[in-house]
Amino acid sequence: MKRIEVWLFRWSVLSQCLVFIVLSCWVQQGMTETCIKLPEPAVHDGTALTETLAKRRSVRDYSGREISLEQLAQLLWSAQGINHPSGLRTAPSAGALYPLELLVVANRVAGLDAGVYRYRVGQHGLEPVARGNIHNRLEKAAMGQAWVSDSAAVLVITAIYERTTRKYGHRGKRYVHIEVGHAAQNMLLQAAALGLGAGMAGAFDDAAIAQLLALPASEHPLYLLPVGWPEDP
Repeated sequence: MKRIEVWLFRWSVLSQCLVFIVLSCWVQQGMTETCIKLPEPAVHDGTALTETLAKRRSVRDYSGREISLEQLAQLLWSAQGINHPSGLRTAPSAGALYPLELLVVANRVAGLDAGVYRYRVGQHGLEPVARGNIHNRLEKAAMGQAWVSDSAAVLVITAIYERTTRKYGHRGKRYVHIEVGHAAQNMLLQAAALGLGAGMAGAFDDAAIAQLLALPASEHPLYLLPVGWPEDP
């Protein structure tokens, strides 16, 4: 009798393990299907920071060339990517609370359909939000700034204030705004290092941008960063 009980117990444990493995594989497969894996970032490209600082300019005139998926991946990683096994990121964050989110409005990115994507930091991948080219609508939401729609892609930095304010109170909003500057400058310097042109747009209709990007009520758009190949002089 005891042998039967031991056997039944072992079978129960084995069955639970098998169910866990199957469910884990299913979740993993679902992640692969919904999240587009990006190329790994280059962390040793030999570019000197002083040279990059000397080259950085705000660029608002773009050619019609595509940027590569590798370049887009590098830009996203520079702004909010993980650079430490503990999960710390390339841009500092008050209390390491990371209230910022990154979305991409793709227009001319090689190997990537036009549309809206959310950067998933943990997977270093892109989750599709909406298909189709919305650059003209984005330009309209950005007070008619034509250079926004001329770019190859627009990186949009948004914030979920609650992640920071629940610890730091009202002053946490200031910390979030400071953090936006850190992330944006990282991306702008990375663009310069890649030979790309990038700029910043803060004039836009918040509600229109939120609607275009399908943002939840708790998430707020703060910064538009158009990027592309500079137009030949």
